[in-house]
Amino acid sequence: MHGNGSLSFVLVGMFVPAIKGQGTDEQHQKWLPLAYKMEIIGCYAQTELGHGSNVQGLETTATFDPQTDEFVIHSPTLTSSKWWPGGLGKASTHAVVYARLITDGQDHGVNGFIVQLRSLEDHSPHPGITIGDIGMKFGNGAYNTMDNGVLRFEHVRIPRNQMLMRVSQVTREGKYVQSNVPRQLLYGTMVYVRQTIVADASCALSRAVCIATRYSAVRRQFGSKNGGPETQVIDYKTQQNRLFPLLASAYAFRFVGEWLKWLYTDVTQRLQANDFSTLPEAHACTAGLKSLTTTATADGIEECRKLCGGHGYLCSSGLPELFAVYVPACTYEGDNIVLLLQVARFLMKTVSQLGYGNMPVGTTTYMGRAEQLMQCHCGVQKAEDWLNPSAILEAFEARAIRMSVACAQNLSKFTNQEEGFAELAADLVEAAVAHCQLIVVSKFIEKLQQDIPGKGVKPILEILCHIYALHLVHKHLGDFVSTGCITAKQASLANEQLRSLYSQVRPNAIALVDAYNYTDHYLGSVLGRYDGNVYPKLYEEAWKDPLNDSVVPDGYHEYIRPLLKQQLRNARL
Repeated sequence: MHGNGSLSFVLVGMFVPAIKGQGTDEQHQKWLPLAYKMEIIGCYAQTELGHGSNVQGLETTATFDPQTDEFVIHSPTLTSSKWWPGGLGKASTHAVVYARLITDGQDHGVNGFIVQLRSLEDHSPHPGITIGDIGMKFGNGAYNTMDNGVLRFEHVRIPRNQMLMRVSQVTREGKYVQSNVPRQLLYGTMVYVRQTIVADASCALSRAVCIATRYSAVRRQFGSKNGGPETQVIDYKTQQNRLFPLLASAYAFRFVGEWLKWLYTDVTQRLQANDFSTLPEAHACTAGLKSLTTTATADGIEECRKLCGGHGYLCSSGLPELFAVYVPACTYEGDNIVLLLQVARFLMKTVSQLGYGNMPVGTTTYMGRAEQLMQCHCGVQKAEDWLNPSAILEAFEARAIRMSVACAQNLSKFTNQEEGFAELAADLVEAAVAHCQLIVVSKFIEKLQQDIPGKGVKPILEILCHIYALHLVHKHLGDFVSTGCITAKQASLANEQLRSLYSQVRPNAIALVDAYNYTDHYLGSVLGRYDGNVYPKLYEEAWKDPLNDSVVPDGYHEYIRPLLKQQLRNARL
């Protein structure tokens, strides 16, 4: 995300959906055309210096003044300064500001307010507003093209009708009223934003994998026999063991991202028909998948950099920049661990309702077969049995339900549920991860059951699906074995099958990354060039560095020459 891309993402990404989701029809008519035509530039001012994930803990206040029919927006503490909103530092004229709504001394919790920050004539801040940029962030360019801002209010007054009033209103008399519009409607926006983040994860990971795979085929190291060529790095099992699961993950995230698009449409249609039955599950599912895919992608890009050896550390490899641009996704739109704890809460609630006639829906449907899954034994007897989708699915379902049930049983030993939740948080996170990995595996398997165009494509995708699933079995062996889903013998068979799958995917690895159809310009990587002409281009790129504009460096006469001539008293050191 560079330049205008970042600005328009924040504008359309959060400011507009916030007004759409939480504003009344009148507010839509007034503010949306202005935002779409860029007659105003909006940002989403929620996060504060002291609070991010805990939205309920925000400190900014919006106090209603019945004398003037206005809200007074105020930052009572240093930690209540808005901190991080993109577009705020320099560009935005308006913001949706989240603040504690106070009427007649009573705090009604957090609500959104449309506040003008800067003059539309000369862009100067309005009275009572302190505003600026929060400074440099991680990376070379990366998110430093985004003006993440700081904002403080000193008793700033706005008209009452600039409170977003779809879900709750304040009347002229200062009475707080909740409308009959369910609060869950606000989830719709989150489902949409998180679905786009999952799609971005698949895109970012596939870019990194494309660079690492191409370069692994170009790079040769060791293994020369009788003066022949050295071995391509991609032929080493250690390289395949690290690279091919990432290639499989990039495809897996692509397919689960496509499914999430469908889910968002389905949820939206149900909301319009006042059907909220699938919302909690859709909300938990998108939260979990946002967490799972962004964590795996951030780690995966860094792994791809290491897979490219020393040259991967050069900016011209494209990987340091891709990593720096990508990593904030692990925190924004919900910190990844906090999100997994939300998923865990939903799973605990679902488990507690089993057997009371409430059938789990959507991605939790498997929990309805809890009894059977708690008892089942994996039928795998030889390595090839792991290629059976139903064997894979059953192992992942059994692991997920057994971990959730174990957490629920441990929770029930606490008299105070919240205390139990805090104590068992690490176990709950692992149960949530197991559930989310099951979703990705099952959506990959579903994809393979659809009609896939192109001769010979399906068998290759099947190999990738099995690599994705079996590398997770290997990575989380403790879960699978300790919950009794598979035996130690079956685990070693899974490993054996995984090795064989790596050999099968090797001849198609380059074709699989070429299939993303990324241009060299888009990849921005000398190592990941389509034509493989890496070394001449790396050499050429080095000479473009500004340091090479002069042969004798600046400062030579002041510092280096006196040192070399041992005239230290003349040196400016």
